[in-house]
Amino acid sequence: MRRFYRGSNMERVQSVAEMAALARHKLPHFAWEYLAGGADNEVTLAANRSVFDRYGLEAKTLQPCHPPAVSRQLLGCASSLPLAIAPTGFNGMLYPQADIELAKAAARKGIPLALSTVSNATMEQVRAAAPDLAFWFQLYPMRDSRVQVDMIKRAQAVDAAALLVTSDATVLGNREWDRRNFARPRQLSFRNKLDVLRHPGWLRRVMIPSGVPMMGNLEPYLPESERSALGAMKFIGDQMDPLLDWDKLARIRDQWSGRLVLKGVLHPEDAERAISLGVDALVVTNHGGRQLDGAMSGLQALARIAERVNGRIELLMDSGIRRGSDVVKALALGANGVLLGRSTLYGVAAGGSQGAGRVLDILDEELKRCLNLMGCSGIDELGPEWLLDEQYTPRP
Repeated sequence: MRRFYRGSNMERVQSVAEMAALARHKLPHFAWEYLAGGADNEVTLAANRSVFDRYGLEAKTLQPCHPPAVSRQLLGCASSLPLAIAPTGFNGMLYPQADIELAKAAARKGIPLALSTVSNATMEQVRAAAPDLAFWFQLYPMRDSRVQVDMIKRAQAVDAAALLVTSDATVLGNREWDRRNFARPRQLSFRNKLDVLRHPGWLRRVMIPSGVPMMGNLEPYLPESERSALGAMKFIGDQMDPLLDWDKLARIRDQWSGRLVLKGVLHPEDAERAISLGVDALVVTNHGGRQLDGAMSGLQALARIAERVNGRIELLMDSGIRRGSDVVKALALGANGVLLGRSTLYGVAAGGSQGAGRVLDILDEELKRCLNLMGCSGIDELGPEWLLDEQYTPRP
């Protein structure tokens, strides 16, 4: 009988899917739902994965299998792989100091990490824990311009190489399966409280030391009476700017001297406008299927945006990466690199820095093996001609 591994030796985990199963085993249901769920009927969440099956891979034989060239510059940072860890929020509910654990794994592997505005560790703590890390910061634009300007200054002070401005979450998506775990806002249902008790390991790791983790980056801006996790959740809900537009993005461009990245782009016309505004790179993403259900998958959007911009702007893509072959397909369709969200979160939830590092090693091994089996000497050689269409026939 086929069965995934459920122990603590991360080296025995063989795939991202197996790491996801291990994370699900270790997390209480409400935390797993927060990590893995999507919006509405989760159509886009499913499409983010199924779209990769529409593309086959060309394979040329009698090609010497030297170690393929897989390093790349991403947003001006040297990266050992065409990968970076995406900004994700409230990771401390998965594992203690999860943001720092992810940063350490990224630094060991030699790839960049983007830290979220709503991370539990502060940008200063992450930088101190991983001083050699290629560090990026993700910004949720704020109603209060003083808070936003100060966060930008803090990112500059910790030598963030890039600022990623998220544009697709000014209104939160309808994550109803997440909400079903709560009897009322931020109050777990009785059934979920019982489920938490069935996960003593998680309770011991995450909750007993210091309770619900804070959103560290926001703490300086909270009123004294609201300096708690619940206070931070209310603050970010009130502060996220629903009126974000191109003019406000232009002001952020003026405030930030480094590389500016617009995260949340699915339409070629938005890509054109970002180029005209002086944006340095785009993240083609539907927010992991957690926002607009029915939105185009990240891979589909990448294909049409890459064709439109034709190399005039750096393209990163996220949503659905689970295999090294997924990375190959994204690069062949025009991405300079991909961001890992859930994949490395599965790892950190299952085993902290070691689990996240194991996920990076798995994707590294799969990427290189895939290129060798294709007869491709390295990622710079990839293009649409290496892909097959849905009938596994050569693409025109």
